[in-house]
Amino acid sequence: MENVHLAVEDDDLYSGYNDYNPTFDSEELENDVGFQQAVRTSHGRRPPMTAKFPGTAIGGRPLASSFGSRIPLASSMGRPMTGAVQDGAARPMTAIRAAGYSSSLTRGSTFDPLGQSRGPAPPLEARSEDTVEEKMKILEKKVNDLIEESCMAQSMGALQLALEKAKEAGRKERALIRQREQSGNTEHINLDLTYSVLLNLANQYANNEMYPEALNSYQVIVKNKTFSNTGCLKVNMANIYFKQKNYPKALKFYRMALDQISNAHKEMRIKIMQNIGVVFVRLGQYSDAVTSYEHIMSESPNIKTGFNLILCYYAVGDRERMKKAFQKLISVPLGIDDDDKYISTSDDPSSNMVIEAIKNDKLHQMERDLKVLAEKYIMTAAKLIAPAIETSFAGGFDWCVDMVKSSQYVELANDLEINKAITYLRQKDFNQAVETLKTFEKKDSRVKSAAATNLSFFYFLEKDYDQADRYADLATNADRYNPAALINKGNTVFVKKDYEKAAEFYKEALRNDSSCTEAHYNLGLTYKRLGRLEEALDCFLKLHAILRNSAQVMYQLAHLYEQLGDPQQAIEWLMQVISVIPTDPHALAKLGKLHDDEGDKSQAFQYYSESFRYFPSNIDVIEWLGAYYIEAQFCEMAIQYFERATLIQPTQVKWQLIVASCYRRSGNYQKALETYKEIHRRFPENVECLRFLVRLSTDMGLKEVQEYATKLKKVEKMKEIREQRVKSSRENSARGRREGSTGSAAIASTSVLPPKKSGVPSVTGIVRLPLL
Repeated sequence: MENVHLAVEDDDLYSGYNDYNPTFDSEELENDVGFQQAVRTSHGRRPPMTAKFPGTAIGGRPLASSFGSRIPLASSMGRPMTGAVQDGAARPMTAIRAAGYSSSLTRGSTFDPLGQSRGPAPPLEARSEDTVEEKMKILEKKVNDLIEESCMAQSMGALQLALEKAKEAGRKERALIRQREQSGNTEHINLDLTYSVLLNLANQYANNEMYPEALNSYQVIVKNKTFSNTGCLKVNMANIYFKQKNYPKALKFYRMALDQISNAHKEMRIKIMQNIGVVFVRLGQYSDAVTSYEHIMSESPNIKTGFNLILCYYAVGDRERMKKAFQKLISVPLGIDDDDKYISTSDDPSSNMVIEAIKNDKLHQMERDLKVLAEKYIMTAAKLIAPAIETSFAGGFDWCVDMVKSSQYVELANDLEINKAITYLRQKDFNQAVETLKTFEKKDSRVKSAAATNLSFFYFLEKDYDQADRYADLATNADRYNPAALINKGNTVFVKKDYEKAAEFYKEALRNDSSCTEAHYNLGLTYKRLGRLEEALDCFLKLHAILRNSAQVMYQLAHLYEQLGDPQQAIEWLMQVISVIPTDPHALAKLGKLHDDEGDKSQAFQYYSESFRYFPSNIDVIEWLGAYYIEAQFCEMAIQYFERATLIQPTQVKWQLIVASCYRRSGNYQKALETYKEIHRRFPENVECLRFLVRLSTDMGLKEVQEYATKLKKVEKMKEIREQRVKSSRENSARGRREGSTGSAAIASTSVLPPKKSGVPSVTGIVRLPLL
C-alpha cells in the first residue's frame, strides 16, 4: 500500500494529459548530445547507455505521470522502464537484443549484428557420392569428356590416340548401361550418349583406315531402331566402300542414303548425287554419270559438276554436248561481288580502315580461292575440248576464246591465247607459236609481259640469246614486277658471263616474289661462279627450306660443303639425296669418292659398286673398281671391269694393256699372250705391247721372239727420230721467238725519241746516217 497514493481534492483530473515521453520530442533533438554524436559516427550508433543521462531530455527532467508526480514511468504491472535505474542498477535492455545489441553495458562493446566476431563459418558438408545415381552421373561425365578428348586428338592429327580415347569411352559407356540395368533404372539410359560413343568410334576407325571395324560400328547404329536420322550414316559407309574400290557396294549405299534423306535437305541430296556421278565414272558408265550431273546442273549448278559433265561428254565423244556443257560451265554463278567494294572511294579514315581490314579476311580469301578454282577448271576444260570440238585445235581454241569473251571470265581469253601458243610449241610447230605470241605485243601490259616471257624462254632454248635478251627486255618493260621476265633477263646475262649483273636481276626477282624457286637456284649458281661460296650456301639453304625433297638442291649443298672443305657435311647431304633418289649413280659415285678421300675404302667400294650397278658405263667408276681389285690382289675380278672399259673406249690402248697385265699377273700367260698379240695387231707401234710380247715369248720359249725384238727396235728407233724432230722444231720456234722479240725491241728504241727541252728544235721522223 505504500505505493498507492490517493488523489488530492484540489488536483485536476486531466492534468498531465498532454505530457509525453521526451524521447519522442523531435524539437529537442538538436539539443540531444547523444543523438548528435550518433549522427556524426560512421555507423550511426548511439554511445553506450548508462544509468543516468546527463544533458539529455531524459536526464534533464523526470517523467511526469498523469497523477502529476514527477517520477519515472512504469509499466502497467509495475515493471520498471527498460534502462531505468532501480536501487543503483540498470535494467537490461532486452527489447533490442535482436538488432545485435548486447544487454551488457560494459564500455567498449561493439556493434556486430551479423555475428562476424564468432569467426569463419564451418565448411559446407560434402555431398555424398555413395548413392548409385551420383556414381552414374560421374561416369556419364567421364564418357563425355573422353569423347571430347578423342575429337580434339583427331583434329590435331593424333589419330591413334583419338582411337584409344574412343575405345575407352565405349568401354565406360557399356559399364554405365550395365549399372543402370542392375539398378533397375533402365528408363534413364542416355540414348544420345550411346549414339555419340558409337558414331565417334566408327569415325576414328575410318580415320585410322580400319575399314571393316568402321563398317561394323556404323551397322550397329543403322540397325538400331531407337536411333533416329541414321540414313545420313550410310553416306559414310558408302565413302568407305568407295575407298576400298568396291564401287557397286558404294553405289548401293549412296542410293539408300538418297532415298532416306528428305527433300528438305536439298544440299545434302545434291552432294550425294555428285558422289553417285563419280562412282558411275569409276565404273565407266558415263551415260549414267551424265544423267546425275545434268540433274545437278539443272537444280543447283556448280563449277565442279560442270567440269565433270564436260569430262563425261569428252569420254563419250559427243562434240555438240561438249560445247553446251562448256557454255553451262562459264555461266555458273559464283556468288562473288565485284572487287570494287574493296577499293576506297572516299577520304573517310574509318571507312578506309574497314576496307583494309576486309581485304585480307577469311571471307575474301575464300572468294579468291573460289575464283581461282573456277578459272582453273575453265582453262583445263578449254585445253581438253579444243582439239575435239573442231577439225583443228586452233579452231577449237578460237571457239573457246569467243565463248569466254562473252562471259564473266573475259580476262581468261588472253590466257587461252597464250595456251594456244604453248600447244603449238608442244606440237613442235615453232613458227605458229612465235606468230601467236607476237600478236600480244600490242595488248595490255600484263598479257604483253606474259607473251614476251614465253618468247624469251623459247629463244633461249634455241640458243638465240640475242632474241631472248630482246624479248626479256620487252617483258620487263611491260611489267617490271614479273619475276619470270627478270629471271629470263638474268639468264641471258649469265650466258654472257656477266655474273654480277645476272645476280642483280635474280635479286630483283626475289624482291618481287620471295618464294620464286628459280631465282633462288640461279642466284646460288651465280654465287658459285663468282666464288662467293658462303652466299651460295645461304641461297641453297633457303631454297631447301622451300623445296624439302629436291635432290638437285641437296646435291648443290653437298658440292658446296665439299668445296668449303667440310666432307662430313657433304656426305650427310648426299645421304639425303640418295634417300630421295636411291638409284642416282652420280650421287652414289660422289659418295664413294668422298669416302675414298677420307680413307674408308670399304664404304667407298660399296657406293662405287652400287653406282656401277645402276650405270655401268661410268669410266671413273670402272677404273676405281678395277684398281681396287688389283690392289686387293684379285686380278681376275678386275678383268671384267677393264674389259667393259675397252668396249666403252675402244681407241684407248691403256684399257687393253691393263686387261693383258691382269691375265699375266693372275698366271694365265697364254691368255695374256693372245691379248698382247691382239693389241699389237690393232696398235702395231705401241712400244709397251712389244716389250711384253718379247718378255712373254722369251719366258715361254716361243720362236716369235726374234720377230718381236726386231719390231721393237725399229719402233723405238722411229720413236727416237720422232722425238728428236719434235725437239728440234721446238728449239727453232723458241729461237725464232727470241729473235723476233729482240728485233721488235730495237725498232721500238729507234722509233721512240725522248722528249726535248722547250726552246730546242728537234727533228722527228728523219734519221741521218754517216756517208761511206
